[in-house]
Amino acid sequence: MSPAVTIPPTTANRSVWLRVGTLLDGTDPAPAREVHVVYDGAVIRFVGRNGATPPPGVLRPGQRAPDVEAPDHTLLPGLIDAHAHLFLEGREIDPARRAAYLQQPPEELLATATGRLEKLVRLGVAGVRDAGDRHGVGLALSRRCAAADRPLMPYLDSPGAAIHHRGRYGGFMAEPAEDFESPRACVEARVWAGADRIKLIATGIIDFKQGRVTSAPQMTAGEIAGYVAAARDCERQTFAHASGDAGIDAVIDGGVDSVEHGFFLRDDQLARLRDRGIAWVPTFAPVQKQVDHAAALGWDQPVVDHLRRILERHAASLARAHALGVRIAAGSDAGSAGVPHGLGLLDELELMERAGLPAVAVIHAATGASAARFAYRERLGRIAPGWCSRFILTRHPPQETVANLRRPRVVVFDGRVFSSDEITNDKGL
Repeated sequence: MSPAVTIPPTTANRSVWLRVGTLLDGTDPAPAREVHVVYDGAVIRFVGRNGATPPPGVLRPGQRAPDVEAPDHTLLPGLIDAHAHLFLEGREIDPARRAAYLQQPPEELLATATGRLEKLVRLGVAGVRDAGDRHGVGLALSRRCAAADRPLMPYLDSPGAAIHHRGRYGGFMAEPAEDFESPRACVEARVWAGADRIKLIATGIIDFKQGRVTSAPQMTAGEIAGYVAAARDCERQTFAHASGDAGIDAVIDGGVDSVEHGFFLRDDQLARLRDRGIAWVPTFAPVQKQVDHAAALGWDQPVVDHLRRILERHAASLARAHALGVRIAAGSDAGSAGVPHGLGLLDELELMERAGLPAVAVIHAATGASAARFAYRERLGRIAPGWCSRFILTRHPPQETVANLRRPRVVVFDGRVFSSDEITNDKGL
């Protein structure tokens, strides 16, 4: 089934006037009704709620009626994946093939990642906060995003290589802190290389066989505070891979801008995240995929039981975080085993809703809440005057369930229009 409306593209001299039945603007908890939106190829020029029509100054000369009437449709911002690894192919599950993939030279990894960019736009992904790689792929894509000859691609920024300790987890995406005489020197080198943010690998990962994080944190709170202070002096945000309550204590005390993953968060830590304005990006999808593909990955029933308990606890933490007012942003950890780019974000949103978040809150986590906390260079994630004209139009209400984002919809990206039926093809993602 195809989308029910046809939207004309913008041109240098032509804006487009939409009338839609429902607007999810990326921030307001209540959907707006009977909304008029005017946009051109760069920005949204007008948003009128409750039937308020645009003034003549934002319309084409002589225009008296909308270009598109969509009273049974919902308009929402394009989605933002706040945690993805563009250098990895997420749909691959087999560990041997994943390891072989990483043996390619950087230029081949970059070429493969570049091939994903237009697909992401067509899926409705307007922005990606890359979460790091040591091959230069994310930095190269960030530079392309900022270039005058930018290809069709989402907004993208990257930390380049994450920072970890030699011999500890993260070597496939990070370079060691030991290469530098101090945290400040390490941060300054990353910024000189082009890093948009600073990514810290503060802990190890979950031992699925044990059902917990078994290794001690990689970084102390004092060490993390040193990285954070240096990053702020360079006008950069910090985000930290952290799971296990001891490691999470360290990154909260160190003052990072966001906690990534955050498995085994305690309730008191959630309150501290809220009070310090630290965002949480919970990344359910990679662990859920370990359950979904347990047989292929060789996990026996005890491991699957551990995984399910971890996910249940994580879901309960997310529901409490929402109730407490923690800043929550959606990130899929795409590139992880079984988590394809774009489609993995849709999986993540559904898992967040399953955990108990209202659908509108989930959408905010993937749009306006992410944009508000992470200070992207481009104005995306909201439907408001002056913000980028990048959004999704669908007659399948995502405010009822975010699963409707998989159904036929129209994507508008800088005035260009893309239509799609059900989204299923993960080739190359």
